[in-house]
Amino acid sequence: MLKPSLLLLANLLWCSVASAQIFQRELGDFDLKLGTTPSRSMAQGLVKPSATGSFHGGLDLSHDSGFYVGQWSPSMGLSPGKTLEVDSYMGFKQPFDQTLGYEVGMIHYSYPRVQTPDSHELFGGLTLLGSRFGAAFSNDPDKQNSTLFADLGGNQPFGIGISMKYTTHQLNTPVSVDGGYVGSFTDWSLKLSRPFMGIDLDLIYSDSSLSGSDCSAYSGRNGQCDGLVTLKAERAFY
Repeated sequence: MLKPSLLLLANLLWCSVASAQIFQRELGDFDLKLGTTPSRSMAQGLVKPSATGSFHGGLDLSHDSGFYVGQWSPSMGLSPGKTLEVDSYMGFKQPFDQTLGYEVGMIHYSYPRVQTPDSHELFGGLTLLGSRFGAAFSNDPDKQNSTLFADLGGNQPFGIGISMKYTTHQLNTPVSVDGGYVGSFTDWSLKLSRPFMGIDLDLIYSDSSLSGSDCSAYSGRNGQCDGLVTLKAERAFY
């Protein structure tokens, strides 16, 4: 059952950067990027949306050969209710030509200030005419996750970006609910994005296969078990 609510979020970004919220510099055969938006395409598609805080940023170092490493912090832990999260990643990206390419890599999620166990995620996918299609597999302490995602950046009708994500969660231990047990569930999200007068606007719909009392077993990527509509507005002040 859809329980829509609209949330308007304005985020103050934590570092001074150039236009497009990215500072870039060449260091010999390496390319260094510092910014307040994830610069790595496949890794950006897997950043946990529920963890993004008002203060966030990261760096990315890539080599001409296609190998890269980086760190991204979706939350610096400076806002009330947020904790420090550091996502470290490495991978390899290579284009076949100007329209087709591939990427594979791994992300390590860590939470230095709390007792939450670290987790890992393997990802890979194709880039076709500016759009990205990929899959990821992670082994969390309490469950295994399989994710399919698509970012249709190569085809934006009316300047609107479209991205989708679908995840299956397999619980290590079934959770007791009214009338039985929940051993697995799925969740998904659809995001529409468009810049407007210097503001990045996102309209996000998310939902899961659980409802009612079964939601007590929910622990997915989205912020809520039942259907949720979120309006997000973000502007960099520096």
